[in-house]
Amino acid sequence: MIKVVNKSKLHHLYPDRFVVGLTGGIGSGKTRVARVFAELGAGIIDTDAIAHQLTAPGGGAIAAIRSCFGDEFITDQGAMDRTRMRECVFSDRQKKHSLESILHPMIREEVVNLASRLAGPYLICVVPLLSGGDDWKFSRILVVDCDEDNQIQRVMKRDGLSKELIQSIIRQQPSREQRLAFATDVIQNSADFDSLHPEIERLHKIYLQLSSAIQTDYL
Repeated sequence: MIKVVNKSKLHHLYPDRFVVGLTGGIGSGKTRVARVFAELGAGIIDTDAIAHQLTAPGGGAIAAIRSCFGDEFITDQGAMDRTRMRECVFSDRQKKHSLESILHPMIREEVVNLASRLAGPYLICVVPLLSGGDDWKFSRILVVDCDEDNQIQRVMKRDGLSKELIQSIIRQQPSREQRLAFATDVIQNSADFDSLHPEIERLHKIYLQLSSAIQTDYL
């Protein structure tokens, strides 16, 4: 039997919407999994994309970042210098906290705005650094899981980062064990990605059923 989520968890953030928080470590395959859910009809909110918009030239977070970190962290084009900022925050926890304190409230506000406008029977909200707290008020939490060796190899190939920097990034993120402990659903992505489609389709059907139950309850 599928347990229908308590609608009180949705609180006031996403009225009558079924929202799945999708998370996983760097290189786990979150974006590819979200893309398949989108092909199946889910509405997708990508907090990384929101962060990029906020830190692009003229973005809403640029002034605060300049004030907190200095002009050297802003490019000549007026965007946040992502390479310099990455090296800074993943070697200094306090700097990382400072950046998060700027970006996270802005990201959360935009997520709520998008949740009220996006079409789709349910929403997938991709949050790379989800820590398991209830601040987001998600209906369920889906973790895309894989081993660290796979994470490192994928990110080295994708982004050209050094093994040492990737390991530093992984250490700054919630651990694999922590993510699995707060997961409602888990997709294992340590093998061939195409083999995941049946599991994604299975979860899609579950989310459709749960979403329908919530929406009916609000009528």
